[in-house]
Amino acid sequence: MKKASILLSFLMILTVITSCNRGPVGSSDPGIPVIFDTDANNELDDQHALAYLLLNDQTFNVLGITTNATFNGGEIEEHNKEAQRVVDMVGWKEKVAIIQGANGDFTEIRDQLNQEAYDGSEAVDFIIREAMKKRKETLVLLPVGKLTNVALALAKEPAIAKRVRIVWLGSNYPGPGEYNLDNDTASMNYILKTEVPFEMVTVRYGQATGTAAVKAKRRNIYTRMPGCGPVVDEAVTGRHGGSFTCFGDYSVDLFRHISDLEDGCFRSLFDMAAVAIVKNPAWAESFEIPSPIYVNKGWLEQPENSRKITIWENFNPEAIMADFYATLE
Repeated sequence: MKKASILLSFLMILTVITSCNRGPVGSSDPGIPVIFDTDANNELDDQHALAYLLLNDQTFNVLGITTNATFNGGEIEEHNKEAQRVVDMVGWKEKVAIIQGANGDFTEIRDQLNQEAYDGSEAVDFIIREAMKKRKETLVLLPVGKLTNVALALAKEPAIAKRVRIVWLGSNYPGPGEYNLDNDTASMNYILKTEVPFEMVTVRYGQATGTAAVKAKRRNIYTRMPGCGPVVDEAVTGRHGGSFTCFGDYSVDLFRHISDLEDGCFRSLFDMAAVAIVKNPAWAESFEIPSPIYVNKGWLEQPENSRKITIWENFNPEAIMADFYATLE
């Protein structure tokens, strides 16, 4: 009888462990299905967002990483290389693919969608293929650069609109401008006019209500990040040279090479905050509005519009940064 009781206890523990490794209880999927769309070589927040996303593999099932080129960071090949560096440094080299996306913008490329190959076609086709697959959870498209790849995918295959959730790091709404928005305003306006779940994770430079408030203190990066993250056998050459076997050391190097630190000692990790609120929506506040449109460098409100979008604001910097460090440490 005692042996049977011990055996039963062992089986119960094994079941719990298996459930934890498998992902959320009651789901056969390993986590939230995500495609991360990034201009990885632009600044340094993309790299931190990508490392944070991949190392939260109990929460996310990262299907692929698509790239795009924005004003900074060079041509698309440089963004591919930087994304690959981060993937390699966190030990995901054989686990996830980098898929090349658009160098140009939506207006330039849209008329070429009927061709077999065009600028960004690999990423566009990948997004469509993954979106059309049957899965229990909605596919999250998580663009943290311009919206070109996502808008092109919707234009080429409108049926994906009912099968995805777009969570975009971009805009200073209700204020004008913002880097990702300015890089391809036409792609954002196309999505705003399309019936697809669309969430804007606001930036709002210099304000406490946007992702600009989610900041890393340089001293904390220098003291906490060295040695953080999985250690890989094969060293990876960084963007600025040097060899790295873990992302934590690369994080320190990225911070040492950036000149536009805020107040001399902080740097906003905008993109990482977008990943964080998909992981835990309680780390920010959201509300719905009738979809506006962006014209003449400003927002035109459309209060009678039946199409709704979601706005994210008032992020919890302390909780988000604490989870970031805990994930890496």
